[in-house]
Amino acid sequence: MKIRESAEMYLETVLVLSRKYPSVRSIDIVSALDYKKSSVSVAMKNLRENGYIGMDNDGYITLTQKGKEIAEAMYERHTFLSDWLTRLGVDKTTAAEDACRMEHVISKESFEAIKKYVNNPLE
Repeated sequence: MKIRESAEMYLETVLVLSRKYPSVRSIDIVSALDYKKSSVSVAMKNLRENGYIGMDNDGYITLTQKGKEIAEAMYERHTFLSDWLTRLGVDKTTAAEDACRMEHVISKESFEAIKKYVNNPLE
């Protein structure tokens, strides 16, 4: 099932924050993305209802298996594309911004082909 870019962004943010901090709450996502509390609240509700995240009674957010798979795929794409663009001479800030847009629209097939080529250009 294809999910929306915004949902992918939220899931990736939960993953990144969970690697930095022992727990993640909606307010952490608000701060990280500079979004409104109400927008994050609605998104978390939708992600929870669709089985991408879990939330305990204290508001701590965890990724479910399917949420984690999407988040990790987005994070891999983001870091790989950002690093690749930087190695090509693109400014780090621009590379990160472009990678953020690219990670959501590139097909799995195209991403794997680029990754294969970059890692083994002579094959």
